[in-house]
Amino acid sequence: MEKGKHQGTRPEMGTPEYEEWRKRMLARRRKRLQRERRKRLIAMGVALVLVIGGVSAGINSCKGKKTSVSRQDKISANAKTDSAKDTAASDGSAADSKTSDTAGGSATAKDILVQADILAQQYNYDEAIKLLKQDSSYSSNEKMQAAVKKYEETKATCTAWPLEKVTHVFYHILIKDTSKAFDGDYKEADYNQVMTTIDEFNKITQTMYDEGYVMVSIKDMAKADENGNMTEGEILLPPGKIPFVLSQDDVCYYHYMDGDGFATKLVVDDEGKIRNEYVEDDGSISVGDYDMVPLIDRFVEEHPDFSYRGAKGIIALTGYNGILGYRTDESYETRPADLDDNKVEWLNEHPDFSLEKEREDAKKVADAMKAEGWEFASHTWGHQNVGQISLEKLQADTEKFKKNVDPLIGGTDIIIFAFGTDITDAEDYSGDKFEYLKNQGYNYYCNVDSSQYFVQIRDRYFRQGRRNLDGYRMYYNPELLEDLFNAKDVFDPARPTPVPPMG
Repeated sequence: MEKGKHQGTRPEMGTPEYEEWRKRMLARRRKRLQRERRKRLIAMGVALVLVIGGVSAGINSCKGKKTSVSRQDKISANAKTDSAKDTAASDGSAADSKTSDTAGGSATAKDILVQADILAQQYNYDEAIKLLKQDSSYSSNEKMQAAVKKYEETKATCTAWPLEKVTHVFYHILIKDTSKAFDGDYKEADYNQVMTTIDEFNKITQTMYDEGYVMVSIKDMAKADENGNMTEGEILLPPGKIPFVLSQDDVCYYHYMDGDGFATKLVVDDEGKIRNEYVEDDGSISVGDYDMVPLIDRFVEEHPDFSYRGAKGIIALTGYNGILGYRTDESYETRPADLDDNKVEWLNEHPDFSLEKEREDAKKVADAMKAEGWEFASHTWGHQNVGQISLEKLQADTEKFKKNVDPLIGGTDIIIFAFGTDITDAEDYSGDKFEYLKNQGYNYYCNVDSSQYFVQIRDRYFRQGRRNLDGYRMYYNPELLEDLFNAKDVFDPARPTPVPPMG
């Protein structure tokens, strides 16, 4: 992927088009990283000469070069197999010659070995083997042959994970500054109950990784054909690895959260990486990793094996305040008579507001997220309790989502119900609400369930329960999380106790 650019819309995971698209993306990225790496090696070589000559300025130059190396360079180094490292060390050898045309540009054997190793680390052994074997130098390249043998041996250890035993965990927007979220105002109790701090999130992520958990897509668990008919998928993992689904609700950065210690939007930085904006006390804007999406992206950069074939998580969106921190809803432009006070105040503070620009910027971020393995879901446009509202209200709400949100995210067939509710208490889906949502193209349905697993794969739908990893669950039901982490080791001391009970 070229710096600051994004290469089109990401095809659906699990399709042949996705595998071809992913291979092109990896090739572009690895080519850029290889260029950066060579520049670094040249700079380090120059610095070494200066050090030997006793020139202290050379030492400083070397340090400067090291601090400027991008995090992706570190990922490339971590991702290489021993054979890829050996090959990379042999500059000027036959293995460094141009061997194949990848994504419109010439790739070296070293590039291809790195690409293959990333695929293998993310459990896509077939594609890694295919990439190496189709290279023109494979028959004479011992390192490629050794890598293929290693991947084949690892693949042989993989078994199909029982789909009914795949857990699904979720978060709300993460708290960056606990002193602002927990400042004693009327919103503190809600934040304490349903939010998670960045410190807690990072500890949970690291612990789950250490325990062998791997993010998977629900679309690896079940496949929907063009008619919405569902069939079971397959997740193949080596011993010691445990699949789980990750999601996050309300990634819209609502007006009411302003000034309470949360990020304000998602952005794409100059390197094409997804980051957050955060408004500091003096009104200045910082750009960094302040919420789940960039934090997971950075973690996978360092630990590619935390992602199954490139999967990340599902981002559940409402629409009434826009999406991803952008004010993309038509109400900001039409200004109906019932426009709420938060929107009125925001519009008064932004007289240069342009709906077209907000939507353009939101779509850019959404496209970048999909390119990194993220998926989107409806959380209903107005954060509706689908178990309580009428069919007519559900229809009107869905129409608003499809009009204001779908065009920005490329559509979705996943719906994650707000309030943890569901469209029925029955064992299987039926009835007018289900038939309506199914007719609108929704194939994947998620509620909230405190049990370790709840998975249904039926002829017409996929249904999965989700587990909330928040202050309430960690404080009142830590035993329900023991398969994931020890809540006492994670619980942020900055969180006020007791956590308020629900209701």
